[in-house]
Formats: sequence, structure tokens, C-alpha cells
Amino acid sequence: MTDAFIPLHVIKGRGAATRLAHRFEREVRDAYDDGWGTLEEGVAEAEGLQPLQTEVRFEDVKSVLGGNESPDIYFDRSINPYRGCEHGCIYCFARPTHSYLNLSPGLDFETRLIAKRNIVEVLRAELGRRNYRPNQIAIGTATDCYQPIERELRLTRSVIELLSEVRHPFGLVTKSSAVERDLDLIAPMAAAKLAAVYVTITTLDGELARKLEPRAAAPHRRLRTVRTLAEAGVPVGVSVAPQIPFVTEDMEQVLEAAWEAGARSAFYTVIRLPWEVAPLFKQWLALHYPQRADRIMARIREMRGGKDYDADFGTRMTGTGLWAELIRQRFEKATRRIGFNRERIALDLSAFRPPGAAGQGSLF
Repeated sequence: MTDAFIPLHVIKGRGAATRLAHRFEREVRDAYDDGWGTLEEGVAEAEGLQPLQTEVRFEDVKSVLGGNESPDIYFDRSINPYRGCEHGCIYCFARPTHSYLNLSPGLDFETRLIAKRNIVEVLRAELGRRNYRPNQIAIGTATDCYQPIERELRLTRSVIELLSEVRHPFGLVTKSSAVERDLDLIAPMAAAKLAAVYVTITTLDGELARKLEPRAAAPHRRLRTVRTLAEAGVPVGVSVAPQIPFVTEDMEQVLEAAWEAGARSAFYTVIRLPWEVAPLFKQWLALHYPQRADRIMARIREMRGGKDYDADFGTRMTGTGLWAELIRQRFEKATRRIGFNRERIALDLSAFRPPGAAGQGSLF
């Protein structure tokens, strides 16, 4: 694995700038100038490279429902139909999960994707266990369940079809307008208090969003998705996450626009830089904001007790210190003024009916 130079034309539309070596890598190579022109030769050779293409690999999984015991997260079970995410958000806390696949959390995370092709069969078996007790399932909490490959593979839709069949409550979070495709399933479930959707809008600045989240829907398109969902009767929340000092500076405007579009609940987190996300984010800052990179990282460390990241359950979502307190106050004042409900949307757990075997209908 290498952290070598990759020309900008090759990574156009991607969030990471390199195939950063993952933390389990035994050998790490880097490009350097040895005085003999080898660096220039490498650059010249790289100029012939074509833009990176997205590759999809399929896997058969043994389990689908992911458990969660973190006290700072509202759900205790989740489903992620895909590993890796083509949206390429540079700040994505899930990037380090690609390390377990012996892939780079950098460009591999957004170009080498894994689809769980047997997800519905396994989920049906898990929901049908005699000791299973329903609770809200969160869909797309690590990687976006409506990233571009969902248009063709339809794994998220197949999951929602099963949840609709067994009347199991779920909430999903996305940056994609593709969620509108599944309104025929989501709207009836929402009417029965079985579904809610949270749309992440990090900023209204389209140029910034293109750098932060290069293959996610544009901010104005996400607002239209919020409106479409709300008009269909779906409870919609907005996530103004992550908050990044001196980068995302329009939280109040995002909240106002989301309220106008129909969102009625809101939440935020501050940027998290676990494991390989920290060096990737620093590379991104050096590329896009070199003059303020040090100032941004200084504020992030201020919120993390002087470190790039602190995984403490009590503070990892909101940070600590003066800057974290300022963000919290801004959010609370804005949501109070606008009228947002900051509680999660409550769903009905009593309607669940365990599934029969695959392809077998119920007699009742």
C-alpha cells in the first residue's frame, strides 16, 4: 500500500487525495525526491492514468443486524447494506472500517465497495428468531444506504420491503435524493408510525459541499428531498453534522432552510477523526485550505483535549471546551428560535409480526 502522489485529474470527484496506508499495513511507501529526477518521472507516468472508477464486490454475510451499546447513540441495532461509500465524504468516521478488509481508508473506501447481496435472507432469519424483540432499526448509520450503486442493486429497497412486510419500525439517514424512489414503501410505513428519515445537510455552500462530500447530492437537492418527504407525510429530521470549525459556518442558515422545507427535528455532532481519518483530513485541508489548515486543526484539538480525537463515550459526539460549548449554544439557540423538536422521532414497536420462512406468507 502506498501514500504516493496521485494527480488531481485522477481523483476528480473523490474526497481523499491518496490511497493512504491503513493501520495494519506492514510496508508503507512514499514518493520523495532523491535528486535523480525519479519524482518527476513518477509524476509523468501518473499523468497517463485515467480517473478512478468505482468497483463493486459482492459478499455473503452471516449476520446483518449490528449491535450497539454506546450510551451516546440513540439506537441499539443497525443495518448497513454496503461497506465503503462512493459519496467520498472526507470526514466519514467509517473510513477506518476498510482497514479490516486490507483496503485503504482513503481512495479505496470510496472506489472499492462491497455489497451484501444476501442481506434480505439473513435479515429475515434474524427477525424470525424466537427470542427476537423489536426495537427501532437504524439504516445507513455507517455508510449511506442510498449511495449511487443502490440505484442498480436495490439492496436498501429490499430491506425496506421486508421491514414493511413484518411491520418493523426503522429510521434511516442519508445525503441522497434517491430515497425519494422508495416513497411508495416509506410513506405508508410513516403513516403507521413505523418509519422516519433524517437528511444530512452539512452546509448550504455548494462549492464547499463539492469538496467535503464530492458525490453526495447538492445541498439544494437535499432540501428538495426534505420537502418531498414531508409533503408525503414522512417525519423528517435534519442532521447538521459534522460541525467543523472555520469550515462549516452556516449552521443557522441550514436549520432555517430545513425547517422551511418541512424538517421538524434536528441534531448535530462535531467532527470526529478516529484512526486514519485524521491524516486523511489533514491531507484534505492541505489541498483545499492550506492557509487556515493549522487554525482548523488547533480548534479541533481544543475540542478533543489537545488530541486529534478522543473516543470517550460522554464527549465524542459533541467535544469539550470553549469551542464545543459555542457550537452547542449556537445549535440550541437556533433550534429553540426556529421551533425544532430535538427529540428523536418516536416510532411504534407494537405492530411487529415475525416473518415466516422466505417466500412463505402468513395465514393470519
